[in-house]
Amino acid sequence: MTTGARPQHPFVVRHADVWKIAVPASVAFITEPLVGIVDITVIGRLGDAGLLGGLVLGALIFDVIFSMTYFLRIGTAGLTAQAVGARDPRDGLLHVSRALVLAVIIGLGMIALAVPLHWASQALLAPGPGVSAALSEYFFVRIWAAPVVMINQCLLGWFYGRAAAATGMMLQILLHGINIVASIVLVFGFGMGVRGVALGTVLGGTIAAVLGLILLVRHYGGLRRLLDRAPRIELLDTTALQRMFGLSRDLMIRSAALMGAYAWFAAQGARMGEVALSANAVLLNLLMVVSFFLDGVAQAAEQLTGKAVGANWRPAFDQAYGLSFVWGLVLTVSMGLAWYFSGPLIIGVMTTNAEVQAYALTYLPIAALCTVTFMPAFVYDGILIGTTLNATMRNGMVISLVVFLTVALVAQPLLGNWGLWLALHSWFIARGVIYWWALERRKAGLFSPAA
Repeated sequence: MTTGARPQHPFVVRHADVWKIAVPASVAFITEPLVGIVDITVIGRLGDAGLLGGLVLGALIFDVIFSMTYFLRIGTAGLTAQAVGARDPRDGLLHVSRALVLAVIIGLGMIALAVPLHWASQALLAPGPGVSAALSEYFFVRIWAAPVVMINQCLLGWFYGRAAAATGMMLQILLHGINIVASIVLVFGFGMGVRGVALGTVLGGTIAAVLGLILLVRHYGGLRRLLDRAPRIELLDTTALQRMFGLSRDLMIRSAALMGAYAWFAAQGARMGEVALSANAVLLNLLMVVSFFLDGVAQAAEQLTGKAVGANWRPAFDQAYGLSFVWGLVLTVSMGLAWYFSGPLIIGVMTTNAEVQAYALTYLPIAALCTVTFMPAFVYDGILIGTTLNATMRNGMVISLVVFLTVALVAQPLLGNWGLWLALHSWFIARGVIYWWALERRKAGLFSPAA
């Protein structure tokens, strides 16, 4: 909570400011699932179920591992946005520098722990012999991407925190584009199988990280000037480091709770049989596509509200808050309706199994409604990241997870899959309500009297 008088730096937030960030961010986010689709298609066309299974499980392992370090991006973005709002002449340099040092340490630590991480993954997933061999091939190549994955998260946080969303989009498209092309060439041209797909990921991430670091250095006028503007004594400032580690801890807990909810949903679908599992997976993946677009609006809310807090200017905060919800609602309702009315066609393309199609169509209405109920939670995520109310995010996610599990345990035995989807709605709504209540209580304390 902000205390004491601070300078004020007035600015106005307009509709165009929201879309200037939201559109390129949405485009960048939507390229992510394309990589997975291409990788699965490339390996799938080799006709070896073991290779495909190894790829799918390997990608899942790294999704889980890397999601626990997502705080590097969102933490850097919030702190940088506030620095920009406060007109820090170094433009958030200290925040991204501290994050980059931590990123390299974490990435190298993952490589050092590759063998125990691989062993634990094999023990938990218990794949068959063919899948296990492919998983090992994939794992021990892709683990080398860990440092550059961490670096890219920090750089994206810095670019988005400065509202340089177009640059962030360019780096994401470059990363995923190189990944896709390299995977195709290495698999079909050099016969490398899952090792080729993993190596494509390493190449894409490395090139994007190198280019991002070059852009960072150029922004500050070269490496020497950058080092002069971020002296070691400031990088190691105890108070700033404590704040960064506290933010990181809370965001890790938040990520774990988020993953826990989706894992529970998937596990309960599996217990209802293959048809229910497959149909729920199709519907949930369609929901995730909508979420990538909504993430762009959340990204705009993150930068603009963070900038307003840094600028100590409440009117801009209120404008960013209101406009983010207006456009979030417009986007989520329009996409929800499009999804509902085109659902039969999309589901028919995604699966040829008649039972899965029929099952998915039965639950299409309640699934499409999620596009509305999850919108407030997404926008509030952006606002809370921008304002670095990390404890509020952590507590809200944990409490809403308890709500989700309680509703699921009560409703699913009574209503079956309807109850499971109802629990998902309760999770989204609980997050939105908790975040709204907490933010209303904390909002005034974000701003101080003019110095």
